[in-house]
Amino acid sequence: MLNIVLFGPPGAGKGTQSQKLIAQYNLVHLSTGDLLRAQIAQGTELGLRAKKLMDEGLLVPDEVVIGMIDSALQTHKATAGGFIFDGFPRTVPQAESLDQLMAQHDSGINCMIALEVQEEELVKRLLERGKTSGRPDDQDESKIRRRVTVYNTETAQVAGYYAAQKKFHALNGIGPIESIFTQICGIIDQNKATAPETPAEATKEVKA
Repeated sequence: MLNIVLFGPPGAGKGTQSQKLIAQYNLVHLSTGDLLRAQIAQGTELGLRAKKLMDEGLLVPDEVVIGMIDSALQTHKATAGGFIFDGFPRTVPQAESLDQLMAQHDSGINCMIALEVQEEELVKRLLERGKTSGRPDDQDESKIRRRVTVYNTETAQVAGYYAAQKKFHALNGIGPIESIFTQICGIIDQNKATAPETPAEATKEVKA
C-alpha cells in the first residue's frame, strides 16, 4: 500500500497535484478538515465530540483526529491503493501517532513530499484565487502571509521527523503542472520501490 504525506503552503498547487496523484495511483485523499466536517455531518460519536469542543472554542485533540483517520483507513483500505495525507501530521507527536496507527494496519508512510513556493508567489496566487474562490482568507494579504508563516513553522518540525527516517523530499512548486507532477511521481516510484510495504516485510528483509 502506498501512503504519502503531501505538504505545501496555501497556493502551492497541492490540491491540483493531489487529484492527479489520486488518479495515477488509486489513492484516497485524507484531509483532516474534510474528515472532521464529514464526521460532524454524520453525527458520529467522534464528530459530536469534536463539535462540542469546537463550539467551546477548543482545539480538537490529536486522539480524536487519529480516531477519524483510523475510521477512514478501515473504510477504504480494502479497495484503495493507498492514501494521501493532507494537512496532517502538523506536529511531531501527530507524526508519531500516525506511524503507530499505520503500524496497526500493517502499513507505513512511504514518503513526505513538500511543495516549496516563495512567499511572494503564494501571495500573488492566492489574491488571484480570491477573486473567484469567495474565501475571505484568500482576499486579505495579511491573512495570507499569516497562513504561510504558520505552515512554515509547522512543516519545519515535521520535515525533520521524516528526514530522520529518510522519507522527506522537498520539491520546487513553481513550474508547469505536468512537470511538477512528473517529479512527484518520480519520488513516489523510487520510494515505493525501496520502502517495505509493511513492518513484517521489513523484518523479513533484515533476516534475509
